[in-house]
Amino acid sequence: MNLKRRHCLHVLTLSGLASLGQRSASAHGNQHGSGAARGPVAKEQKPWGIAADPGEVTRRLDIRMTDNMRFSPSHIDVREGETLGLRITNRGKVLHELVIGTRAELEAHAEMMRRFPAMEHEEPYMAHVAPRKSGEILWTFNRPGDFEFACLIPGHFEAGMRGTIRVRPRN
Repeated sequence: MNLKRRHCLHVLTLSGLASLGQRSASAHGNQHGSGAARGPVAKEQKPWGIAADPGEVTRRLDIRMTDNMRFSPSHIDVREGETLGLRITNRGKVLHELVIGTRAELEAHAEMMRRFPAMEHEEPYMAHVAPRKSGEILWTFNRPGDFEFACLIPGHFEAGMRGTIRVRPRN
């Protein structure tokens, strides 16, 4: 499938997610980032990996977000097959999020967020975190490559709120 067609399918998928309000929570409501447990996670293979269960976590990593539009750390090294429990803490005064993906998918999603800031969506590779709260992503990085994470709230991505993930192949 060519890149343009794939991008269109991704945009249509995101548009479809926006209409699922009764099955998902608002990406920018005050209720996000409470640390409350999510229900069962739909596991769908993505280019950057697949959702994991708590018992599969082999390493935990804390990531901090602040209102200076930065993540700390901003780079993560992972070995192919490793399952991380990412604990994401918002030390700022405004809502932030962490979304994992490829550069192209994050850019497309950021554009959708600019066009539809109240878009409702929830995926296992994203965490919306209210001020002074924490969230968690459980993820198995089962594909080698260079990936990214970002806050896609309008203005945050453009301000540089992003980081990189390098998944090194198994030897």
